[in-house]
Order: sequence, then structure tokens, then C-alpha cells
Amino acid sequence: MKIRACIFDMDGVIVDTAKFHFKAWQRLADSLSIPFTETQNEQLKGVSRVDSLEKILTWGNIQLNNQKKLELMELKNKWYLDYVEGVDPSEMLPGVADFLKELKENDIKIALGSSSKNSILILEKLGIMHYFSAIIDGNKIHLSKPNPEVFLKGASDLGLKPDQCVVFEDAISGVEAAKDGGFHCVGVGNEDILQKADVVIESMKQASLELLKRFN
Repeated sequence: MKIRACIFDMDGVIVDTAKFHFKAWQRLADSLSIPFTETQNEQLKGVSRVDSLEKILTWGNIQLNNQKKLELMELKNKWYLDYVEGVDPSEMLPGVADFLKELKENDIKIALGSSSKNSILILEKLGIMHYFSAIIDGNKIHLSKPNPEVFLKGASDLGLKPDQCVVFEDAISGVEAAKDGGFHCVGVGNEDILQKADVVIESMKQASLELLKRFN
């Protein structure tokens, strides 16, 4: 098989921690008297913490100094971590555990490509850390999606070229990052939204080795 590895986004692909991000950002926006809806939250998917805060401040027409921005990001992350403290393997999205096991049994390498800075904590809570040969997250990148840096570093850590890897993404910015980086991409979610992906599946329950063979 030409495909040697799969690189996974985390939020919305492996686990639905997006709901915790939404609650934390909404709480922060409320504290600044900035209206924040689920529609606006969609624009933050796959985006770094810094860029997410900047978007929210722009929506509220608020300007702050860098020190205050750092304080707000730390506060948001504290609230987020409070929410994820109760995460356990039951929070893993359907189909993920079976697919990771299938990949491992067939010597397909596995990597994480996420803008989250809490990825290791979450993978440990889910009990799947041992599957991953490389973890590239917000602590290791300078540029957030749609820049392909996170996936390019993942492929590099695995010793592979982008066209030997398939990226699984649920966000528009992540799909664009994968395609701009020269990767194959499976969109997870709504086909109308993830049009730029090579293939779109409704959920990870449809992920399989047979799916990967489409890229050979």
C-alpha cells in the first residue's frame, strides 16, 4: 500500500472536545460582554488559541495589550481544562478505537496533527496514547491551520512524504491545510462544508483500510 500513515486532527475527529472549547470561549466572551454564538464558534475550529481570541476581540471591537491577551488565554484554558477533567474513553467518538487498532495491526503509522496545547492530556485520558508514533500539537508549531505546518511536521517526524499520508479533518481550515501541504485528506462531517477534501465520511465509523486504498 502506498499510504503509510494517517494523521488525525483531535477535536471533532477523535473526541468531541469542541463542545468544551465552545463553553470556555463563550464564558470568556460573556465576561467581555461580547455576543458569541455557535455559528461564530464554527469559525474557531482548527484555529489556534491566539487567533481565536483575536477573532472574538474583533467581533467585540475590543483592543487589548498583549499582557491582557495572555491573561485571557490562560483563563480560557483553565476553564477548558476544568471541563475536560472528566473526559474518559467513553468520550471517544464512535469508530475511532476500532480504526486505530486496525491501523496498528496493519503497520500503518499514526500521528496527531492538532492546534490544541492539551492533546497529550486528552490522549492519555482516552487511553489511546500508545497508538501514536508522533504528536504534533500547539506546543510544537508556530503557524495555525490553514497553514500546513502541523501536518508537514507530522509527516517529517514519521519519516514520510505528504503523499504517503492521509489526514483526517473535520474543519475547513484543517482540510485546506492538508491539501496545501500535499496530503490526501478525508473530511469527517458535512460534505457541503468540507468540499475541498478528497473524500468525506459522515463519521469515523466509516473509516477503514478499504477507504485508504482509494488513495493508492
